[in-house]
Amino acid sequence: MYDEQEQPPKHGPLAGFTVGVTAARRADELGALLERRGAAVLHAPALRIVPLADDSELLTATKDIIGQAPDITVATTAIGFRGWVEAADGWGLGEDLLARLRGVRILARGPKVKGAIRAAGLTEEWSPASESMAEVLDRLLEEGVDGLRIAVQLHGEPLPGFVESLRAGGAEVVGVPVYRWLPPEDLGPVDRLIDGCVARALDAVTFTSAPAAASLLSRAEERGLLDDLLTALGHDVLAVCVGPVTALPLQARGIDTVQPERFRLGPLVQVLCRELPARSRALPVAGHRLEIRGHAALVDGALRPVPPAGMSLLRALSRQPGWVVSRAELLRALPGTGRDEHAVETAMARLRSALGAPKLIQTVVKRGYRLALDPALESKYGDD
Repeated sequence: MYDEQEQPPKHGPLAGFTVGVTAARRADELGALLERRGAAVLHAPALRIVPLADDSELLTATKDIIGQAPDITVATTAIGFRGWVEAADGWGLGEDLLARLRGVRILARGPKVKGAIRAAGLTEEWSPASESMAEVLDRLLEEGVDGLRIAVQLHGEPLPGFVESLRAGGAEVVGVPVYRWLPPEDLGPVDRLIDGCVARALDAVTFTSAPAAASLLSRAEERGLLDDLLTALGHDVLAVCVGPVTALPLQARGIDTVQPERFRLGPLVQVLCRELPARSRALPVAGHRLEIRGHAALVDGALRPVPPAGMSLLRALSRQPGWVVSRAELLRALPGTGRDEHAVETAMARLRSALGAPKLIQTVVKRGYRLALDPALESKYGDD
């Protein structure tokens, strides 16, 4: 039996879990943070960012602002603000744009945007501690925007409710579309992520932008899998968003999400490190502590990778710990094995080997298998 005073092998808090990453940018950084904590990562960028340096909309908006200064400029992303200045430079309008913005009140959504503003030789008037566009909007509306001309650097799609609220308050809003979100050129990774969610092969999916969430849902709908994906995200696959704006497309479909208090990648990973282990099931079995995770088990704190078929059997047994589960029922839990119950025996042998403690699972002759729940808890689950 495992001695709790001994230190088990150390594994990251996300060991045994598989996490999907939908980010188009900073995906490598997010993936590295997750892998350092033990997670297996499936990267499937749900969109691609297309700069609009040659786009007539951005050129028109830039000339409009140079010709008639706004009262307020709202900068939403660092990459977008830098892209705007660089595009203006390319058109020979960079100095004119910066000169115009020097006399304008600039609001920055967060510290990274502040850095981009200052790098351009400008100074922001205010930035919310929450990094929330909702707080920016609240401040503007509290101060009053009637009759003001406000330039808003767009995320790549209209900011939900932001522009409409300003216009309803009497402001003239000039949208600055610096880059646009488009579906990825290669849809293969996205399709694999959707399939993984539907098959419950993923434990969580991370979203760092609302367009990525909307794009994933749209692709699932194109494939006729939207209902299946929503069911998975609603019950078994944790949807983790970097902030409330990112969560909007999911919440509009009735999906509950979890979010960090600070809308950054580090806190997002910390949320996963807290939430996923809390969702895994731990049982006292045959003198051991068995914790069942996405693609592995922890036996007395030691990580035991388990093949997919074995994980299917282990989950089926854990749903009725201490009770006998028939071979026929276990066969139904195995993906694509047909009607041959010998497949259960083969998968069970591999599962026992992977767990490294064969007595965790008992064979009940002519009936099936059961987790050998410790006697102290037998009365809770029933005795066969």
